[in-house]
Amino acid sequence: MTQPTLNYVNCPDAGGGHRMAYWQWGRADSSHVIVCVHGLSRQGRDFDVLARALSERADVRVVCPDVVGRGESDWLKDPMGYQLRTYAGDMLAMLGQLHAQAPVASLDWVGTSMGGLIGVAVCGTPNLPLPVPVRRLVLNDVGPAIQWQAIVRIGAYLGQAGHFGSVQEAADAMWAISQSFGPHTPEQWLALSRPMLRRVSEAADAKWRLHYDPAIAVPFKQETEESARQGETMLWQLYDNIKAETLVIRGRQSDLLSPQTAQAMTQRGPRARVVEFEGVGHAPTLIAPDQLAAVTGFLLG
Repeated sequence: MTQPTLNYVNCPDAGGGHRMAYWQWGRADSSHVIVCVHGLSRQGRDFDVLARALSERADVRVVCPDVVGRGESDWLKDPMGYQLRTYAGDMLAMLGQLHAQAPVASLDWVGTSMGGLIGVAVCGTPNLPLPVPVRRLVLNDVGPAIQWQAIVRIGAYLGQAGHFGSVQEAADAMWAISQSFGPHTPEQWLALSRPMLRRVSEAADAKWRLHYDPAIAVPFKQETEESARQGETMLWQLYDNIKAETLVIRGRQSDLLSPQTAQAMTQRGPRARVVEFEGVGHAPTLIAPDQLAAVTGFLLG
């Protein structure tokens, strides 16, 4: 079975810089790059099923970063760096490195939740030093307006890295707060859960913890309804600048992307097409065959 390679890029910051990890699938010198960026507390291996399907169907380079503070990437010295502008800057550094390694002629973006907002920033900010403009953009259960109750729900557990006696125990704990992802087999959920865990120490009987820096919660928990409204105004401005062909995926039971926001996204900016999936909230994992077909068909069709 095809497996990705782990790579790193050096990214600047006020604390002296950090390394961001990214997982690369497919042919390393392919000129068609598809960037897949995960959600707030997740990591790049979330896209294993999608990346494998894309790289087996087409001559593409699929790149799945671990956003800083997550997965195999460094943790920031200053927790207030865990914000959209840092993440977007890191993506530019990664794209610059990819383009230097093998010229990029076609660029697509898949972003789940936070990864979608990073994509809005990258696609909607004028005059960024991208290798080429983003051609097709998938926004997975996210838009410029985020429902406040979803921010409150996520804030209730974000930053609690926990200690678990086994991978299965951790997977069960994650499922308790992730059932909105929709139906998964036990095998699918275990495969999604394993990359989310790290040993607490080198001891053979050491417990497990979640992969991310608990400090990613610091700026998130400082959000207020007023600051969220201000951020929404900025995100709509960025969205209206997007020129990429855009697909919005929505879980029909999502508490983060409202039907009203999804509808507005079809009427302004890139005039996105919306596909909804029944029995799923926030956010579809792009593993179910119908979800996988929607994304691969949009990107490769």
